[in-house]
Amino acid sequence: MTLNEIERALRELRLSGIAATLNTRVMQAQSSQEPFLDTFASMLQDELDRRRSRVTERRFKQSGLDERLSLADFDWRFNPKIPRQACFELHSLKFITEGANALIIGKPGTGKSHVAKAVAYQATLQGYSVKYVEADSDFAKFGLATQAEQAKILLTYTDPDLLVLDDLFLARRIAEVSAELLQAIVHQRYKLRRSIVVTSNRVVQDWGKYLGDTTMGSTILDRLMHRAHMLDFEGKSYRLRQAVARMAAPAPIDS
Repeated sequence: MTLNEIERALRELRLSGIAATLNTRVMQAQSSQEPFLDTFASMLQDELDRRRSRVTERRFKQSGLDERLSLADFDWRFNPKIPRQACFELHSLKFITEGANALIIGKPGTGKSHVAKAVAYQATLQGYSVKYVEADSDFAKFGLATQAEQAKILLTYTDPDLLVLDDLFLARRIAEVSAELLQAIVHQRYKLRRSIVVTSNRVVQDWGKYLGDTTMGSTILDRLMHRAHMLDFEGKSYRLRQAVARMAAPAPIDS
């Protein structure tokens, strides 16, 4: 077979990773006179790397995340009281293997969403299925769905290994149907020992008020907090700092 024929065969066999680097590997083998098995092993590794990359990218797209954040991007010096060690402990993903939850509670703009998204992105890299949602807006959409659609939507909340509910109770009160959805999600994931990360500006003692039902609030918190990491975020707002910096920046000079 010619090199072109080999490339066509590789694509027909869906070995795109080998096909993409075939010419490079052939030249490498010829220039270094390396053993056939070494060259073949490198080509197989190319294929494995390509497939893993595709799977990782697919998990990211399915997660609902809109950015790839890392704890390395976080400015820890701005708010030194933020529980740095606890954040890195979450980032290790041990809590997912334990079926535990995490509640990240604190003032607006202190980095709660950044940490939650960084943990979620790390989970996609490590092979976990993830669903990230902005809680209040997604719950509101659920209320507009038909009963049949709601059953399918509920599965998307309960099936993933990790669920991130970002900015829960941002609008304070949520609709009754949204409250019932939250209770169903927490109840089912608790039974399945699947992890939830919640971020919220609201202290947990007030959740019953925002749900419109203190008994429901107690039931939800009982399951969420049974196996949970509690992280309190206090300090100044990163968003406010960035806004001030933008306003202080000199205006561009027109040419």
